[in-house]
Amino acid sequence: MPVSFARVVSCAALVALAACSRSAPPPADTAAPVDVVRAARKTMPEIVAAVGTVEAINSVAVKSLVDGQLLESHVKDGDDVQQGQLLFKIDPRPAQAALAQAQAALAKDAAARDLAQAQLKRYEPVAAKGFISADQMQQYVTTYTAAAASVKVDQANVDAAKLTLGYTTISAPISGRAGRILVQPGNLVKANDTQPLLVLNQIAPIFVNFAIPGALVERVRAAQAQGSLAVRSEGDATTPQSGELAFVDNAVDPATNTVKLRARFANAGQGLWPGQFIKIALTLGESANAIVVPDAAVKAGPDGSYLFVIKPDGHAEQRSVSVARSVGGEAVIAQGLDAGESVVVDGQSRLVNGSKVKVVGTGKGAADDGDGVARKDAK
Repeated sequence: MPVSFARVVSCAALVALAACSRSAPPPADTAAPVDVVRAARKTMPEIVAAVGTVEAINSVAVKSLVDGQLLESHVKDGDDVQQGQLLFKIDPRPAQAALAQAQAALAKDAAARDLAQAQLKRYEPVAAKGFISADQMQQYVTTYTAAAASVKVDQANVDAAKLTLGYTTISAPISGRAGRILVQPGNLVKANDTQPLLVLNQIAPIFVNFAIPGALVERVRAAQAQGSLAVRSEGDATTPQSGELAFVDNAVDPATNTVKLRARFANAGQGLWPGQFIKIALTLGESANAIVVPDAAVKAGPDGSYLFVIKPDGHAEQRSVSVARSVGGEAVIAQGLDAGESVVVDGQSRLVNGSKVKVVGTGKGAADDGDGVARKDAK
C-alpha cells in the first residue's frame, strides 16, 4: 500500500513538470502607440503672464454740497451719463430766499454808499477853502469808506448765495456709468454726507493693475526704452483686448518681491468691468530661433519638467528640460532639447525610459485621457 502511494505521487509530479514545460513563453516587448512632433525653431514673443484687477480710470462719489430735500432724480441705475448732464435737483427755495435777502442788503448798503459819496464830493471844495474843520471832513471820508466796504461784503454774500443756489442742481462731473441710486427723491440730504447720492465710474478707457516678479523690473525698463509695451487681456471671461503699459511703480514690494504695473485699455465695448480679475500678457519683445514644442509634450515630475524623445532605434528617452515660458499653447525650451528631435505629445502615460514605441500619429491628433488609451480627436 505505501509503495503504490509513492508511485502515484511520483507520477503526479512528472505530469505537473511536463505541464510546466509546455507553458507559453514570456510575451515579447510590445511597442507603445504614441503621437509625436518635431521640435522646431521659431521666433517667439517674450511674454510675462500675470493676473490683473480692473480699475476705473476715474471714480467720483457724487454728493450734495447743500442741505435740503431731494426733489428730482434725472438718472436711473446703470445709466451712461455725459459730463455736465443733470443728475439731481434739490429744493431751491431756501437758497432763493437767502439770495433775495443778500441782494436786498446789497441794495440798501449801495444806497448808503452813494449818499456818503455825494456828501464827500460836496464838502471836499468847502474843506479846501477852510470852511469846515478837518475832523468833520474826515468823518465824511470815513463814512464813505465804511459804506463802500459794506457794499463789498454784501456783494460777496450775493455771490455766495448764487453759488449755493447753483448747488441745488447737481450735474455729472465726469462722463461715465452710474451705479445704483443710493438716495431717492423725497429724502433729505446733507452737505458732504458720508453716503453719496451715487457713484460714477469712468470705464472707457480703463486701467488694469497687476504685478510681476521684481527680478523682471530691469527687463521691463529696458523694453520700455525701445518703445511702448503691448499688453493683452486673455481668458474666457472677457473678449481679448489690446492695450499698452501705462505705469511701472517706483519700488519693489519687499513683502512679495513684486513690482506693481498698470495697463491702459480703450475698452470701447466695455468688456472690462471695475473690480474684475483677468489674465494679463505683457509682451517684452521677441526671441529668435527659440526651440518650441507643444505644451502637451512637457510633463511635470518630482525633479522638474521632462518629456520623451524618440531615438532613431524606436525607443523613448525620458529627458529633463528647462521651460522658459509657454505662449499660445507652445512651450519654449531653454535647455535639454535640440531642434528637429521627435518628442511625444500623446501617450506618455504608457512610457518609461527606454520603452519601445510605435508612432501612430503626428502633431496633436490623439488625446490621452489618463487611462492609457489614446483616442483620436474629432476633426
